[in-house]
Amino acid sequence: MNKPTILLRSSWQTVNIGDIAHTPGVLKLLNTYMPEAGVILWASDDFNEEVLAMLLRRFPELQAVQGRIGNDGRASNPELQKAVEQSDFLLHGSGPLLVGHEDVKAYRQHTGKPYGVFGITYGGYNESNWPAMQQLLSEAAFVYFRDSVSLAKAIDDGIYCPIMRFGPDGAFAADLRDDARATAFLNEKGLEEGQFICCIPRYRYTPFWTIKNVSFDEDKHAYNQAMKEHDHVELRQAVIEIVRNTPYKVLICPEDMTQMELGKEMLWDQLPEDMKPKVVWRDRFWLTDEALSVYVRSAGLFGNEMHSPIMCIGNGIPAIVCTFKEQTSKGYMWRDIGLDEWLFDLDLEQDRNRIVPAVLQLAMHGEAAKHAAAQAQQRVQALQHEMVDTLKRAIG
Repeated sequence: MNKPTILLRSSWQTVNIGDIAHTPGVLKLLNTYMPEAGVILWASDDFNEEVLAMLLRRFPELQAVQGRIGNDGRASNPELQKAVEQSDFLLHGSGPLLVGHEDVKAYRQHTGKPYGVFGITYGGYNESNWPAMQQLLSEAAFVYFRDSVSLAKAIDDGIYCPIMRFGPDGAFAADLRDDARATAFLNEKGLEEGQFICCIPRYRYTPFWTIKNVSFDEDKHAYNQAMKEHDHVELRQAVIEIVRNTPYKVLICPEDMTQMELGKEMLWDQLPEDMKPKVVWRDRFWLTDEALSVYVRSAGLFGNEMHSPIMCIGNGIPAIVCTFKEQTSKGYMWRDIGLDEWLFDLDLEQDRNRIVPAVLQLAMHGEAAKHAAAQAQQRVQALQHEMVDTLKRAIG
């Protein structure tokens, strides 16, 4: 075969640096382990010029298209039509489920070309009652699930894809950087490299109605308000204990656009006044390259999000994950890569009681924490190399 062309269906939304990170992570894997392949990004409709510019700084040859394939098999624009025709294989990137299932279905139906899946969760969105989704997964050349719980459930549900394995989220491989912007921010806030720890808040349900053109959800809003103290009291105490007992400062920062205000309300505003000189609250959103450039200069990260920790471990930085049932099973990937001691379920009292000691342990024993992060990083890299090898065989 001549140079193969992979159509990468990814880039689900841009309001969350973790959702952004799926794409550059998979691009890095393909660039590293399959440099002979051409890659065209098939992005979702809210993909924007700012994010594209960021990706092009890292991957200058990247082509990106948007749009849909119609019922007649024709794409909604010439660029996508050409990409579909040129492609030899459709690769669905990481996500909370088979996010682009309609596009995968149309691609398979109208081209007959093969497709595969890298690093998704299964079972969190009622896929057991979604026969069409199960059929698409079964007919894939391969499906990698980003946590072992998803893999087990897929098997239990009768999905029969010939290659189904655990495969880490693509965001682990993200290596975007904006060192200049990150350094300017750290200097502005008096944060020294290696002398601060990051903390990320999160609502149970992302209040998309505050940042997107979607309807207000009264039930989800009420639940968020009811749970926000429960879900942040341990983080707040961990911030206090770091300031009291270690030389580190703390940076309260966001993973999505809704978390600046939440971090101020639930963490910064409730700190004792004498603590605040050693705590920084970031009041504005950032893109993945700046955020990751800050994370790699930190001593570690803890909080209620998933993909900032993923990016940290992918770059050898220690990271603690606090999760809850609304985040589905994706947190179990921490156990799958050997970091179960850094995974805490906020719905379990015994786990909540261990969060502050674990954060202090990370802060006070930095070399041991870095060693654990490096071991997990190596496991992930080996698994992701295997994923690309599977892709190579599927293309032929």
